[in-house]
Amino acid sequence: MQKLLQEIRACSVCEKDLPLGPRPIVAASPTSKIAVIGQAPGTAVHESGIPWDDPSGRRLREWMGITDEVFYDPKNLAIIPMGFCYPGKGKSGDLPPRPECAPLWHKPLFDSIKEIKLTLLIGQYAQKYYLQNNMKGTLTETVRNYDEYLPEFMPLPHPSPRNNIWLKKNEWFERDLVPKLKSIISSAL
Repeated sequence: MQKLLQEIRACSVCEKDLPLGPRPIVAASPTSKIAVIGQAPGTAVHESGIPWDDPSGRRLREWMGITDEVFYDPKNLAIIPMGFCYPGKGKSGDLPPRPECAPLWHKPLFDSIKEIKLTLLIGQYAQKYYLQNNMKGTLTETVRNYDEYLPEFMPLPHPSPRNNIWLKKNEWFERDLVPKLKSIISSAL
């Protein structure tokens, strides 16, 4: 596993397309219990090198009902983004994750992790990649029907502050789904 993580952290496959250069962000252990698959690091995470080290990460940990110590212990969580490096800025937020990362690195990572009990699919990119034709018509419908994907996957919206409007429109998420997520996370750990 350490050799694989070193290879990923040294990856420069799409270097020419990265405005801030490569800095692959990943954390995993052969005994990780939960995989967190998000979009790609933002600028704050690119600078710190710490996954989910931003307001989105704080909200995600609140949804999960876990402390920073639990979240950042690779024995508990594997943090595997769809794109391992900051992809750059688009018109309305960051660009999509680079398409090279998931096909290149996800399978070797999951082949090296033997105890995953749940994979959180955060946002549309992770959901499209892993759920494929089993996705519903919208992210909202996919998340609302989360129980269809359990026990393997739990689709979630992105916890970014940019999604505050979505959260206000979909009060059922924090009222109904978040307590279920906390319970599943607690059992898995």
